[in-house]
Amino acid sequence: MYRKSLTVLLAAGMVLSTGTVFAQTNGATNAQSDTAFDNKVIKKISADNMYNTIAYLSEQPRAAGTEGELRAVKYIESQFKSLGFETKVQPFPIYDTVQNVKVKIGDSDLGGTPRALSGSISGKVTAELVNVGKAKPEEVGENVSGKIALVERGDITFVEKVQNVLNKGAVGVLMYNNSPSGNNFGQVSAGQNIPAVAITQAQGLELVEQLKTKQITSTLEVGKAERIEKTSYNVIASLKPKANKDNGQIVTVGAHHDSVPGGPGANDDASGVSAVLELARILAKTPIDTEIRFLTFGSEERGLVGSSFYADSLPKEDVDRMVAHFQMDMIGGRDAGEDNPAGGLIMYTIDGMKNLVTDLGSSAGARTMDVAIPYGQLGRSDHQPFHELGIPSALFIHSPVEPWYHQPTDTLDKISKEKLQQAAEIVGASVYQIARPETPALTNARVAPGTVDYDFDDRPVD
Repeated sequence: MYRKSLTVLLAAGMVLSTGTVFAQTNGATNAQSDTAFDNKVIKKISADNMYNTIAYLSEQPRAAGTEGELRAVKYIESQFKSLGFETKVQPFPIYDTVQNVKVKIGDSDLGGTPRALSGSISGKVTAELVNVGKAKPEEVGENVSGKIALVERGDITFVEKVQNVLNKGAVGVLMYNNSPSGNNFGQVSAGQNIPAVAITQAQGLELVEQLKTKQITSTLEVGKAERIEKTSYNVIASLKPKANKDNGQIVTVGAHHDSVPGGPGANDDASGVSAVLELARILAKTPIDTEIRFLTFGSEERGLVGSSFYADSLPKEDVDRMVAHFQMDMIGGRDAGEDNPAGGLIMYTIDGMKNLVTDLGSSAGARTMDVAIPYGQLGRSDHQPFHELGIPSALFIHSPVEPWYHQPTDTLDKISKEKLQQAAEIVGASVYQIARPETPALTNARVAPGTVDYDFDDRPVD
């Protein structure tokens, strides 16, 4: 089901997300027309510009609430302002907690430095430990009541994981990382009143192995929290058409500017930010009839906090006018994608269904690189809050991710200019298909995107 604000697109002859995409027309004429319009954007994209942006942003970590994040925010803001955009920095609160946390396995301390998930209640609980995988509803089952859930990070949000086991009666959560990058992650929501603790990947995998052969009793003890408020930021830049050309629609293009603590985040996600800025530079000088909002979000690594804050702040009028959200996260990884076509580029949606964004993205891929980009199902990035508002949304990423994911080695030397160019061209061409004055206002089918078939790919991201 599509939103009322898409009726103009439909009037232009576009058929959405049923496997058949857009107007049926003379193929050769249509392809030539599309390519001519694509070139107004893609021929101007500079991978060198994007690479230089990544070089600056990855000089130091940009963890949410730190001076590194603020430095990045000021740089991004200055770039948007230099293009003449209406630009706003949107601050929002984030919270760190200092808590004394202990984890026992049987009578022995687990060791290391377990950390409470942000927002966890204080308390002590002793119960049987049960492995529930990534705590998706189908994994939790009925064997969790009165027990501590051992949960792997990934695929769905921290809050969803905790809620899924809480719904089945769990009395505690012991969550382990899905990468070797420590245990500084995670949050719970108000009302999720069970102790929730983060441990390392190695500790979690060892417990998974132990649970295959024996029953384990665990104790989680979370001391009283001292709450420390910090500030993170979103950057919002708006490119508006001339008043007499404005069709009333909004397209949003986003990336997250924060990194994991201690990580330079060259690919995750300075790469996405670099493409947002590059497309902003190009489209600033390109005729449009649709408002384009360029967004960079803080605190993505804390659980999509910045994008959720932005989505919650939107007036209903803006939401009703938003027709598509394009999210770019980790689009420059030299070692990502393995041997999948198009360097592993894939478009992930929250519900695993095609939508306007994936239709446009795959069509653009077929035109620009002769590959119909596949789609899959995944959350874990800032397209999720837009999806929850009913806005067609997708994440563009090279998958599976590289070994340097969430590591101090996610550095500039691991960036591929070719992959940056590829992703920016596909997103840029897709955005321009909506925003250019020739669509969707005109009903001339020759200016509508061509038909393309593309497939679902059940590909894990890590």
